[in-house]
Amino acid sequence: MTESTKLHSITIDLNQFKLHIELKNRIELTLHFNSPSRRFYLSVIALIVNEMKKLGKMTSIPLEGHHDLLALLNETIGESAGSSDKENLLPRIYRKWQHALPDLEEAPLFTVLGRKKGYEEAIGKTYHFTETEKDSWANLFEYKGSEENVRLKFAIDKIGASLNDIVILYEDSLNTDAWKRFISSLKEKGVEKQEAEPDKRVPAEPEVPAPPLERRRTLLPRRYRWVALVAAIIVVLGTITLAIKKGYLKPHPDDVASTEKMAFPLPDVPSIAVLPFENMSGDPKQEFLCDGITEEIITGLSKVQHLFVISRQSTSFYKGKPVKVKQVSEELGVQYVLEGSVQRSGDRIRITAQLIDALTGRDLWAERYERDLKDLFALQDEITMRILNAIRVKLTMGDQGTRTFEIRGRPRLDCYLKTLEGFKSYEGFNIEATRAAQLIAAEAIAMCPDYPMAYVLMGFVHLMEYSLRIGKSPWEAIEKGIEMAQKALALDDSIPMTHALLCSLYSLKGEYGKAIAEGERAIALNPSSTLAHEWYAASLNNAGRSEEAIPMFQKAIRLNPFGTTGLYTNFGIALRMTRRFEEAVSAYKKAVQRAPDNFLAHVGLTATYSLMGREQEARAEAAEVLRINPKFSLNNYAKALPPLPPNQDQSKRDEFINALRKAGLK
Repeated sequence: MTESTKLHSITIDLNQFKLHIELKNRIELTLHFNSPSRRFYLSVIALIVNEMKKLGKMTSIPLEGHHDLLALLNETIGESAGSSDKENLLPRIYRKWQHALPDLEEAPLFTVLGRKKGYEEAIGKTYHFTETEKDSWANLFEYKGSEENVRLKFAIDKIGASLNDIVILYEDSLNTDAWKRFISSLKEKGVEKQEAEPDKRVPAEPEVPAPPLERRRTLLPRRYRWVALVAAIIVVLGTITLAIKKGYLKPHPDDVASTEKMAFPLPDVPSIAVLPFENMSGDPKQEFLCDGITEEIITGLSKVQHLFVISRQSTSFYKGKPVKVKQVSEELGVQYVLEGSVQRSGDRIRITAQLIDALTGRDLWAERYERDLKDLFALQDEITMRILNAIRVKLTMGDQGTRTFEIRGRPRLDCYLKTLEGFKSYEGFNIEATRAAQLIAAEAIAMCPDYPMAYVLMGFVHLMEYSLRIGKSPWEAIEKGIEMAQKALALDDSIPMTHALLCSLYSLKGEYGKAIAEGERAIALNPSSTLAHEWYAASLNNAGRSEEAIPMFQKAIRLNPFGTTGLYTNFGIALRMTRRFEEAVSAYKKAVQRAPDNFLAHVGLTATYSLMGREQEARAEAAEVLRINPKFSLNNYAKALPPLPPNQDQSKRDEFINALRKAGLK
């Protein structure tokens, strides 16, 4: 490194693909991006920094206009680790920026020089860092928009640095000059590679006519030709059959999952993960259809008592990624993996599905279906039953009677896809996302007044209005949410999500008996529902039974190993209530990693740091609360908290509010 770059806090070295960070008394790291896909992501960081420097300010950079450049990076230094199509490349970058890059302990996209990995029970290799180091690194990766509308920021301002403190280095150039020379070198390499690539077509050899006598000598007598032909066919078929048998009986070791390497022990019942079905239509608008098919199959499987099913939120992490079944099995702790694809053409749909036993590497079942779209829901049920038969899950009569939204008729496809769009917007956990989901819910109700999930979606919107303290009154939001849930129940009382929604709303209202009953009903309807376990646990926590709530939260996280921001926020609350502060901080941070503008998680971190006596960190989190909601009022926030349960006194509530006040919130 040159003398001029040593003075900078952060150096992106594109010569060695290393990132150097040195913040006095806080963090000192050298990260090596030492593989094609890793080099690609360091280059993306450099691209974002270069764009911010061109603008002269710290801001989010939209990637849509840089797709050609990203494709160049992907296909040169990235060695085409994945597709360069916008609908694949941009979502991949978004998810890596959201989940993999901020993960300093697991470090999936870099190695940490000078640090050794250590083992922790049931987790595997991790690097060891202080909380400050992990915070500083995770806070660098800020993202907005969606997977289709990606806006990324390398938020060095969040760790106390400025644009002048960061430098891009390539050869002997800095910043913009370095970036231009780097890109120019990649373009030259791309041209050289293209020119050097040999013509793979095999030229036809000129035919040399054989003399008539010699040609006759090479031929068998006519009466033996068919015998020879049949013998050759038998040999070929025998070879193919033997190869198939060997491949089936002895899968390649790289394709077989190891129970010793699994992040979680296998459950006592059959366990399965359903990967996101791949969109083969070439039309990004069909993504909702693919997501819907995946979710319906997961929901159908989740209702079976004797089956452990990983939630959609965790398997969606793999969407658009070229992952192996072995990896999925070991990361999620499951034996079986289902993968498939969807192709739509007009009113026809083609679905392929394949079920693999990860512990043997064998395909248990594979099928291709081609049907009319009107038969989609029946087809999803058929696929679900084929899976259950293939892994020999014993069904009870109750299991056989359950279907996702089948009671009282299936919805129209457009209604179904509209609500899926609404729930995807809702998962942003901020004011903008909530308003978008509200508009979609209103459209869904107008389109399909007899579809219960449209009302459930609107109920969730009102729940989020309460959580974010937006709208006329938080208590009015709760009453409206209950009204929507009751309308959904009147149409169909067998939907677990409706009961989970009511569980949360009744709990916030202080009607804890009703809340716990609804939570138990949701779990009975869907034993593998992460949402049901999460909100049943939250109702126990609000009822003053935090110790009972924690194992339920842990079950929810086992069902959804990657976890949602809401799940980790509620888990953090239970841990804080039981004064397990370090664990609470860890849970809240995971919530913020998944949604940087999660208001409740920042409130929880503010209070927890304050209770731990870490005043500087508490005030930093309080600033985040005010950034997200500049009109925040501690008095109004306190008034909108759920009523105290009969077995809990006011002192804990006062301690929480005073901790927020001590951190500077008013």
